[in-house]
Amino acid sequence: MHIAEGYLPPLHAVAWGAASAPFVVHGVRALNREVRSNPESTLLLGASGAFTFVLSALKIPSVTGSCSHPTGTGLGAILFRPPIMAVLGTITLLFQALLLAHGGLTTLGANVFSMAVVGPWAGYGVYRLLRRFDVPLMVSVFFGAFVADLSTYCVTSVQLALAFPDPGSGIPGALAKFGGIFAVTQLPLAVSEGLLTVLVMRLLSRSSKGELTRLGVLVTGAKKEASAR
Repeated sequence: MHIAEGYLPPLHAVAWGAASAPFVVHGVRALNREVRSNPESTLLLGASGAFTFVLSALKIPSVTGSCSHPTGTGLGAILFRPPIMAVLGTITLLFQALLLAHGGLTTLGANVFSMAVVGPWAGYGVYRLLRRFDVPLMVSVFFGAFVADLSTYCVTSVQLALAFPDPGSGIPGALAKFGGIFAVTQLPLAVSEGLLTVLVMRLLSRSSKGELTRLGVLVTGAKKEASAR
């Protein structure tokens, strides 16, 4: 899913970098507040970043010049909110560009916008919406991770279509082509990521119950009663 180094025209690369920067700056402030207020959360923050790094490094080649892979951003967005995930996702993408030749520095802004900004916000929005309607936690987690993954690929398709319009049908035609090609691999990957995220959340709910309660993921009986009043 990462757009390869040098693949975007310079103007597009700069524009996506400018679009991503405010989200990352805001995320750095949110991350600093979280670490200062709750130093004990650093372990879970590290685990969320590692989850994203490992899953998004699983490259499946695509004929579009990019690749498909899970993103791993849904878990961190649900635990720590999307602003913090913008920072963890950016760090992940930067290390992958430098160490794994996955993505690139010139396309970092575009990749950050799709995987570390839009994906976490879309997934978290769906998760919160489902929880508001009392959908069970693990079902909400599944769809949150599923949408975070799938929305990332949708944005990448838009980015590529804007950069490389179809000579005959323009941007809509290019979007249909890029989206159609990505969908073949991304839909099953999104389902797999949703299921894996549920498994990880189940493990965390047993091993880190107190931390998940503080983060508002797990709701105690007293809090349920208070929110119902």
